[in-house]
Amino acid sequence: MVAQRYHEIQSRVKAACERSGRNASDVTLISVSKTKPAELIREVYDAGARDFGENKVQELMEKYPALPADIQWHMIGHLQTNKVRQVVGKACLIHSVDSVKLAREIEKESARQNTVTPVLLEVNVAREESKFGFFLENTEAALKEIAEFPHVRIQGLMTIAPFVENAEENRQIFRKLYQFFIDIKSKNVDNVNMNVLSMGMTGDFEVAIEEGATMVRVGTGIFGERQIRENV
Repeated sequence: MVAQRYHEIQSRVKAACERSGRNASDVTLISVSKTKPAELIREVYDAGARDFGENKVQELMEKYPALPADIQWHMIGHLQTNKVRQVVGKACLIHSVDSVKLAREIEKESARQNTVTPVLLEVNVAREESKFGFFLENTEAALKEIAEFPHVRIQGLMTIAPFVENAEENRQIFRKLYQFFIDIKSKNVDNVNMNVLSMGMTGDFEVAIEEGATMVRVGTGIFGERQIRENV
């Protein structure tokens, strides 16, 4: 069942790319496996998925050794500074850098491990009080400060758009971040690769692709409704 849904989402990604004149290879589908058991993740893996997203550090730590080593784990949830040590070296990309303080902690741990950690800056485009992230007008200054950290490499931007019934309501959110993304890219800031734009989830990923997303994060559309885990 989950394998079939994964293939259906892949087909919708491809169709959205075709509508917007893009190659399907330009968009990475991240299967958001939060709260899902290893056996379900393995079904999606066997269907061809290699990119999986986790919201909680504890779940990432549990699943990392229990599943195939070629999985690319994405840390997409809010990351507390005291959990950074566990994530660096395991996540291929941290999507949710929402403060210079967090980036500084990632720098310190990455230096300790003698590695460079790829990150995205989370931007709260809609200025929702319930969401983390830099406001759009503060993002460039934060980006330039974080770009000075030699063991952190900014690869692009991420946003979590508002939950809406009609995905079209988020089109302007995605368009605004894409325009900012292109603007920053044109400035060629040292130690910054503006190659990744992570936006769009189960309810609005097709609109996000049409507006320039290079990564979409789909959980419910692949795994079904979220399961509540105890003691997490």
